Amino acid sequence: MKTALTLALKDWRVTGRTRDTLMATAFFAALVLLVLGLALGGNEGRSAAQTAATGAGAVWTALALAAAVGAQRAFAQEQEAGAMEQLTLYPGPHGGIYLGKLLGVLLPLLAVATLVLPLGLILFGAAETGRAVPWLWLIVTTLLGVIGFAAGTTFYGSITVNLRAREALLPALAFPILVPVVIACIKSTTLLLQSGWSGEVGTWLTFLLAFDLGTVILATLLFPYALEG
Repeated sequence: MKTALTLALKDWRVTGRTRDTLMATAFFAALVLLVLGLALGGNEGRSAAQTAATGAGAVWTALALAAAVGAQRAFAQEQEAGAMEQLTLYPGPHGGIYLGKLLGVLLPLLAVATLVLPLGLILFGAAETGRAVPWLWLIVTTLLGVIGFAAGTTFYGSITVNLRAREALLPALAFPILVPVVIACIKSTTLLLQSGWSGEVGTWLTFLLAFDLGTVILATLLFPYALEG
């Protein structure tokens, strides 16, 4: 954990100074929302359930794509500076490097999600379904979903960092793994907007929690082999 916290603090300082990763992630998410908003049109003729589903789908699609953009820089900055070998020589298990990079990716992505989620739902009219929006459970859904995105994209970022076409390969490898997270987040968000908390929402959140724990544990154990490859 000392290794993980040291790397995370370093990445957060770099993000705070340059802001290039944060701005690129936020801009990409906003661009995806804008394109989807123009493509899907207005809400005329749609029911409240369709509006909620459309808004949730657009928001989580934007966040999934933005996660890949943010994770591309997780290991690229060390690779470009020629510091990857020194990073692997850092004392402690290599799994700590993955956890540190995961935390480094997670915080900026959470900041972007904090803006994208409410703005996206308002943009698509999904927050105006005639019910009080259960923001507390939406925050829990967002936290679990973003952790899943960050865990998957960070791991595949370590695999593709040494490849020339890493910008194209990272989304291609990560998105099939992230599809369950996207579906669970869309279902949970849609149900919360339609009828508030229910047992079905609890089922989807339990799935997200299990996915996050499983992905983080498995990626931590496999990271040393991915790094050697």
